Amino acid sequence: WLFDVSTDQIEVLLHPQSILHSAVEYEDGAIMAQMGEPDMKVPIQYALTYPKRAKSPFPKVDFAKRNTLTFEKPDMETFRCLALAYHALEIGGTLPAVLNGANEIAVEKFLNGTIKFLQIPELIEQTMDAYTVKNEYTLEDLLEADAWARAYATNLTF
Repeated sequence: WLFDVSTDQIEVLLHPQSILHSAVEYEDGAIMAQMGEPDMKVPIQYALTYPKRAKSPFPKVDFAKRNTLTFEKPDMETFRCLALAYHALEIGGTLPAVLNGANEIAVEKFLNGTIKFLQIPELIEQTMDAYTVKNEYTLEDLLEADAWARAYATNLTF
């Protein structure tokens, strides 16, 4: 919806070096990539200065030292939250907003010590399973779905 791409056009790869942050492949096969040191300072700076690019005092990638980039497909059993995200995209409607709201609460609960790390996807999945998706929706419906998910997830206990 946001970028007018289908789920099968989105590919996630694990990249342990964290140099390639994102890439878009065009119809002609060319790939445009966003690369940088594994740090969010430059992307945050760009968000704050958009559409301009400000000079950055942050370290630049030294490809002579970082001369190996590796990629592999994620195991969806191990990365359950990624599997849930793909599921939400496939179902569509208001479910991605529910996933987001549940994720925010799950991470908050983890950081507060209320749940364990591996319970994050359990909490998200339970919240998604309890929700009735709206396929025709407005921005208000998305905000309501997010609020519902946050309230539901907040009340879940393990």
